Parts: sequence; C-alpha cells; structure tokens
Amino acid sequence: MQNLSNKKCVPCEVGPGASGAHLMANEIEELYKQVEHWEIVDYHHLKRRFTFKNFAEALVFVTKVGSLAESESHHPDITFGWGYAEITSFTHAIDGLSENDFILAAKIDTLLS
Repeated sequence: MQNLSNKKCVPCEVGPGASGAHLMANEIEELYKQVEHWEIVDYHHLKRRFTFKNFAEALVFVTKVGSLAESESHHPDITFGWGYAEITSFTHAIDGLSENDFILAAKIDTLLS
C-alpha cells in the first residue's frame, strides 16, 4: 500500500459508482494501519487530540493544519485552546469516511515531525 502521506486528496464525487462511496469497514481498518494514533469514531470520522506546552504552540499547529487543508481541498473540523488541538475529519459530501480523511490524517501527523 502506498504511504498515505505521499498521496493527494481528490475531489469527492457523489452518486452510484462514484469515487465518493463510503469506505467499507475492512477498507477503513486497512487504511487505519497508517494512522493508528487517530481514533475511528463509529466508522464515520477520525479524531485525534494533540497536546502542546501552551496556547501559542497549539495556534501554530492549527495554522499549519489549516494551510495543509487548503492545499488538499479537504477541510477537517478543528477545535483548540490552551495546550491542545483536536482534529475531526470526515468527508462532508458523503457524510462518512473516504480515503481523503486518511490521507489528511497522515499528512497532519507529518507536521509533528
């Protein structure tokens, strides 16, 4: 399997046979092997909480995630405050998980290294 952080998010197409079909549980579990620090919630979205030493570090991280999301055209929900940031990702067009969510999660993980 190709490293997810090297892939690019693709626009999600909706409809029968389109690229925007929900991932099956076995597909989710296979992709999850590359983003194991994330939590799969109800096979609907990915979530991860990041901790930082202070508000400024959390803000810098969130800004990087925002820039990454723009460049990938895939936008997670972001909550942050003093010493933390929480990222939730799912594909709004299909109201569930697509490969894009796993690609974005893998790329977000690289921001920490």
